[in-house]
Amino acid sequence: MKSNQILNSLTLIAVAVNVSSHAGDYSPTSPLRPSAGLVNDWFRKDDPYKAAWDIGAQARLRFEIKENGGVSPATDFRGTGVDNDNSYLLYRVRPRIGYTAEWYNFLVEGRHSGSTGDDRNPNPESDSMDLHQAYVTLGNHKQFPLSLKIGRQELSYGDERLIGAFAWNNIGRVFDAAKLRWQNPYFAADFFSGRIIIADDNNFNMPNDYDWFSGVYASTKLIPKQTTELYLLSRNTSAGSPTVNGTGQPALLNGPPPRDIYTVGLRMKSAPGEFGNWDYTTELMGQFGHFNDPALPVGSRSLEHLAYAFFAGGGYTWTDFRYTPRVGLEYNYGSGDSDPLDDKHETFENLFPTNHKFYGYMDFVSLQNIHNVRITSSLKPLPRLTLLGEYHAFWLADTSDNFYAVNGTRRGGISPIAGIGYGLNSTYGNYVGSEIDLVATYAVSPQANLEVGYGHFFVGDYIDRTFSAPTHGSTDADYIYIQAVFNF
Repeated sequence: MKSNQILNSLTLIAVAVNVSSHAGDYSPTSPLRPSAGLVNDWFRKDDPYKAAWDIGAQARLRFEIKENGGVSPATDFRGTGVDNDNSYLLYRVRPRIGYTAEWYNFLVEGRHSGSTGDDRNPNPESDSMDLHQAYVTLGNHKQFPLSLKIGRQELSYGDERLIGAFAWNNIGRVFDAAKLRWQNPYFAADFFSGRIIIADDNNFNMPNDYDWFSGVYASTKLIPKQTTELYLLSRNTSAGSPTVNGTGQPALLNGPPPRDIYTVGLRMKSAPGEFGNWDYTTELMGQFGHFNDPALPVGSRSLEHLAYAFFAGGGYTWTDFRYTPRVGLEYNYGSGDSDPLDDKHETFENLFPTNHKFYGYMDFVSLQNIHNVRITSSLKPLPRLTLLGEYHAFWLADTSDNFYAVNGTRRGGISPIAGIGYGLNSTYGNYVGSEIDLVATYAVSPQANLEVGYGHFFVGDYIDRTFSAPTHGSTDADYIYIQAVFNF
């Protein structure tokens, strides 16, 4: 059954790529011309004034094979006694229509997300046709410093370590929000507030009225040779959040427990070319507030939240070399909780990130209770072909805290029982393991690209000890995917 599914999925992707590769009037060896999608290209061809309209759709197919880490975070890397292999086809279509005038613009975008063969239940990446975005923007920054954007929209800032659209996910992330932007040639600032949308398959997606996310995000280039960003973010979640869609619903359809968490951050990124072939990015994030932990006994759940995270990275690109190779080195740190039974919560709150881009393509890790060293490399052997290679090493920041999954949830409970799974195992070593990722991306046509990736996770001492009982044992994990994206 699975072998037929794999064959059918790969055949579907291959046929779609072949059709797309013959959709243009260009030579396969020539540079690709810019494209706004097949419909927009046709619509604007004879009348440049029609460029004010944006009409089209994006379709994406991705087939994934996951071994020893594809069903439940609680059993990732467990060697025996559980079937944690998963292979499935994800498909997503986003039709849209938008218009841009001198003083306003609007966009309406739908989304249909589905999967075939996925063993996860409930499925976190299936959601029948729904509204992805619908917003209007008022203002013209060329003539006036203020603009206002209102409606269902994506929020994305910085590198998306804290706020991102989560585009890798088959559904993505949007908010019902309002955003006021003030901008001049030297300084810009966004003031926003909104509610996260909860995907509810076969029902119209609604916001979590008990989970508000607000902030001020400012940027400037007054410091020479870099972009400097300062921000203050506020996540305020009240008691109704965990049952917003009903007490009998899975956690997927409900929100997180109560919290009031405030994040202050500073991000600095070098301007392109200002340091020759070198580049750098660094970000410091501090948090304070209140956290309610439902895993603790009643009466002990209200905790003071104090946490922080840090990132620093840089790289070198050989711009004069034919294939423009680049190498980079990064370090990520998210604080953990040194004592889960005291009155403090010290685990960093990852907020609304796009973690897939930073902590391994296999999606095992978030910026919580973790040390992560990352080595990156890239190469363009052909104008349309990009090759990426990465190595990650992971250590728990504090073995008195949990190993957190990519979605920010604990893999184990508060009470550790050594040898049967994830928990608070303070006597274990903190080395989680390492991961290698290899990715190839090829631009098939101006409207389509193909991506293939492979990842392997080598388990470390912490995971070995976690599944050390005779009936269990740990094992490495593997991941293969092939993805095709088409812009119609």
